[in-house]
Amino acid sequence: MEERRTAPTELPGPPVRRRFPGLSNQIKYARRFVERQLANSPVLTEATLLTSELSTNAVTHSASGSPGGKFEVSVYVATGWARVEVRDLGSLEQPRAQHRHPYDTSEHGRGLDLVDAMATKWGTEPRADGLGRLVWFELVWEVGSPLSD
Repeated sequence: MEERRTAPTELPGPPVRRRFPGLSNQIKYARRFVERQLANSPVLTEATLLTSELSTNAVTHSASGSPGGKFEVSVYVATGWARVEVRDLGSLEQPRAQHRHPYDTSEHGRGLDLVDAMATKWGTEPRADGLGRLVWFELVWEVGSPLSD
């Protein structure tokens, strides 16, 4: 049986962070921010898609989307591992995957299902400062593959 690594073998450096206004037109900038941090990674496509989902949720389902609201994206990178965090201003509901049927044709409610399916690990927790929440995902890839060099 092959062991699947879920944590970096080295300690990641400090994260690279950026704050965005809580507007839907800022989601593409959040994606581009993550894309720049993971430019040489084989999980670039997954990371940008999942960042888009979490940023959309921050703007759509939290106080970050209110006038004057904002959200923050942080990226941690180590060899064969990346973690992306989206901090928002919170809401009354806790983020959770919906686990919808694959043939369900509704247009909303699939973002965290994608995160659940594609991320190595993901989770949500209250922000340490008590002002909202943090939703994160981690992606792991094999080091030394032709795509990761």
